Amino acid sequence: MSILRTILTVLWRIWFYILLVLPILVMFPVLVIFSSSERLYPKYYVCARIWAKCILYGMGFYPEIKRMQHLDPKKNYMLVANHTSMIDIMMMLVIIKQPFIFVGKRELAKIPIFGFFYRKTNITVDRNCAKSKLDVVTEARRRLDMGESICIFPEGGVPEDRSLVLDTFKDGAFRLAIAHHIPIVPITFYDNKKRFSYKFISGAPGKLRVKIHQFINTEGMQPGDRKDLRNQTRQVIFEELSKDLQNENPSK
Repeated sequence: MSILRTILTVLWRIWFYILLVLPILVMFPVLVIFSSSERLYPKYYVCARIWAKCILYGMGFYPEIKRMQHLDPKKNYMLVANHTSMIDIMMMLVIIKQPFIFVGKRELAKIPIFGFFYRKTNITVDRNCAKSKLDVVTEARRRLDMGESICIFPEGGVPEDRSLVLDTFKDGAFRLAIAHHIPIVPITFYDNKKRFSYKFISGAPGKLRVKIHQFINTEGMQPGDRKDLRNQTRQVIFEELSKDLQNENPSK
């Protein structure tokens, strides 16, 4: 039975990469047009959400969203969430209806087809290059000035230690939020690591719970407040994950 399960899991994983590319190929001409200009980005974002839904539902996932506060489509925000899985990107696109820009690692731009559009429409960073990090801050400021929201996974990547509940947060998202006086939107993904971790032979279809927490206001904050803001945001997500783990393992 375990051999059969392994074979089915491998096929299911391969199906993910087919789903990653197939909707892009279907929408390719439209995506090329909509990604050609920042003015057309809201239309591109609609296509990106369709792509994300095709992958999640096609893999047998179904999001269950708990919203403690709703985003105002006339305002922009700094979206931050724990990062444990490749499907974090799709989940963020599904749960947030208004357009935003990802700040993410440059390695994703190497993925065939997907990487082409990822590079054109988002802000990529080489975490080993100081100049790249400075360029990201400049570009993120420009996009925020345009009134767009930004999404950053503040752990800076998926932790190598899979037993880690939540890695330390980096300052970038909080420095930008304070500079532009925009609210932080903490988001907790409960099940993404369990359902689709970076370990290839693992995971299964099922529910993907997510919680959009009360926003954290940055009005009146100064640059020196970024560490307190960072720690406050991390604590919100950490406590939620810890509470969920405790509910799963009440004896511990």
